[in-house]
Amino acid sequence: MTRIAVIGGGKIGTALIGGLIDGDVPPNRIHVADALPGRAEELGEQYGVTASQDAPTAAEKADVVFICVKPHDVSAALESIAAPLDEAEGDPVVVSMAAGLTLETLEHIMAAGTPVVRVMPNTPMLVGRGVSAIAPGRFASAEVLDMVAELLSKVGVVEKVTEAQMDAVTAISGSGPAYFFQFIEAMCDGGVSLGLSRDQAQRLAVETMAGAAEMLAAEGVDPVQLRANVSSPGGTTVAATRALDEHGLRGAVYAAMQACHDRSVELGQVE
Repeated sequence: MTRIAVIGGGKIGTALIGGLIDGDVPPNRIHVADALPGRAEELGEQYGVTASQDAPTAAEKADVVFICVKPHDVSAALESIAAPLDEAEGDPVVVSMAAGLTLETLEHIMAAGTPVVRVMPNTPMLVGRGVSAIAPGRFASAEVLDMVAELLSKVGVVEKVTEAQMDAVTAISGSGPAYFFQFIEAMCDGGVSLGLSRDQAQRLAVETMAGAAEMLAAEGVDPVQLRANVSSPGGTTVAATRALDEHGLRGAVYAAMQACHDRSVELGQVE
């Protein structure tokens, strides 16, 4: 059974631990480390996993090390575990869950030959509905990538991509939940302006979007066709979607995704 270290006990690290355990990974095969005093111990009590404040201790016997800290803390985390992993038996795999940092940057910190996998997760991982795009480094074999994909599938959907696609992935799935939340917020405001209470508007908007997303998830479904199916000639939906186009919905989405993509590129260029 794979031994797993999770470095960072924030939202993504916690969601990963919970998903792995729900996916039948025994808690005694997971070791979590967090620099915040007491945080790792709190997770140890909550999930029954081994806990340390010290990242090297968590990583030294691991087969897979998930780096779940903020992007600006990744380099320090990797530097702290590079020597223990280099001295470990086998070829421990390092999996970065941080936005922006390139495989080249990650591999430069680790000992030569360390298998590294870069992941762009998103926050719906917290409810087991995450999307994780994964890209392999130079020394990560197909078998390594499959193993990482299997572990991440316990907290959602996994998409294998090239690193060249990772900034685009960040723009669509990495930051995508925020676009969705902002759109729902606007719908709620619109409902209130039309006479609904905010609670009513939010319930209606959320359930509508949840149902629509489930319809979209069906195999072979085309969103253009689904929209057409709801749009009766001369009806209310046509009037609404025309107004969205006239007020620049598509242009706003394109601009938002381009801005997100460009910022992701900038983060990857920071030394």
